Amino acid sequence: MSTEPASLNHLQVLYQSNDYIVLEKHWDIRIDSKMWYEKVTVQAQLRQRFPELADPNTYYGFRFCHQLDFSTSGALCVALNKAAAGQAYHCFKERTVTKVYIALLRGWVEVENQTLDFSIGKNSSEGKTHMMCIEGTEGCENPKPCQTELTVLEYGLYDGEPATKVLLKPLTGRTHQLRVHCSAIKHPIVGDFTYSLGSDDAPYRMMLHAYLLRIPLKPQPLLVSTEDPFTPTVDPKWHPERSIRTLQDTVVAVLDRRLEEERLLEEEKQRALQEKNKKCVWRKQQKAEEGEEQTRQCQEWLNEWGGDL
Repeated sequence: MSTEPASLNHLQVLYQSNDYIVLEKHWDIRIDSKMWYEKVTVQAQLRQRFPELADPNTYYGFRFCHQLDFSTSGALCVALNKAAAGQAYHCFKERTVTKVYIALLRGWVEVENQTLDFSIGKNSSEGKTHMMCIEGTEGCENPKPCQTELTVLEYGLYDGEPATKVLLKPLTGRTHQLRVHCSAIKHPIVGDFTYSLGSDDAPYRMMLHAYLLRIPLKPQPLLVSTEDPFTPTVDPKWHPERSIRTLQDTVVAVLDRRLEEERLLEEEKQRALQEKNKKCVWRKQQKAEEGEEQTRQCQEWLNEWGGDL
């Protein structure tokens, strides 16, 4: 990913089939917009690159399976038909989708593996109506449970200041969840202009990137990853000093754990199905035995009644 701003003609496609396109969304670009002055959006890029795939029956021409913030870059899935969109929507609704982000955080995060567990609600305070906040913050409305897994990858310096490269795995999907959770532990994302209240404006972008996306579609899961944009080659201001674990090994561990969870869930479904089938067979046997008993009693009554004639 380049450090140059987004352009209408530059669209990086990571995966394409008859049902889906997975592209690498640029930083500082909206997915869609009806505002006349916003010429460069993901929607406009798709229309420019794939005009034949635009669907006039949809509001924006394309079915975006999920969202990424304006400032966030990375893997974004687009469904190319209604059936594909429905299948992906079901996976997102059931929270079976695996999303892995990488980020640079301000300061050195001491706890290398942790689950951030802060309920998040809308901030109703004056001047902050487009922001979210954690439960207990003044003006926090309708907070809902949120969990994010954080794993430290590297410690280093960004533009001479302490910074930590981390892997973030959201277990829920709230608005601005990763940004709010990182701010809540006093390690905001480098370049997060909004949640630094405008003070962190030196970096060319916010350092949050959707690195990997796995959607357990049937019969074959969709699995796409991107390049790591937070390297000295891409951004010389980032100087890693100490590596804790590699990105590749950490992602493999995340996927292995997810596959194990899916295996256990499938086994549980099979056990539940077998138990249901057993109950069905038992009920049929019961009904059959009850029917035989009723037939026998009825026959005895007919024999007794016939003997009285």
